[in-house]
Amino acid sequence: MIRPRPSTGRPASRKRQVGFTLVEIVVAFVLLSLVLATSYQIFASGLQRASDLDDYSQALEIAKTQLAQASIGDMFEEGQVSGESEDRRFHWTVSVAPFDDGNDPAKRLLASLYAVRVGVHVTWRNAVDTEKQLDLATLIVGRTN
Repeated sequence: MIRPRPSTGRPASRKRQVGFTLVEIVVAFVLLSLVLATSYQIFASGLQRASDLDDYSQALEIAKTQLAQASIGDMFEEGQVSGESEDRRFHWTVSVAPFDDGNDPAKRLLASLYAVRVGVHVTWRNAVDTEKQLDLATLIVGRTN
């Protein structure tokens, strides 16, 4: 009987060796790093978005407060008033001007009362130093000086 010649490579064993090859381990680490990098990007962008929404909410609250304060009474002084928040991140400008509806002022029913436009412009910089802004305006029946 002729027997096959033993190979000069790996020794022949009857049991299959248990464990992972180096290639399998490298592929697993590459896949794990891709999953972790993607998860980090998703988490970081979510935190940035939450921070932007918080800043927007603060700017909206400032604008609403300034608009409410500027709308008190029926006598309004034309012009602009500026200010900033306590932490100096938010800057606002309140502007008061007569509203031009295109009608002749002499033909108004009530010459002393007319629409006054009160507007608030808020600016701030977000965490990545991008300038953001918010504008609110309303019309009020009143008079200007």
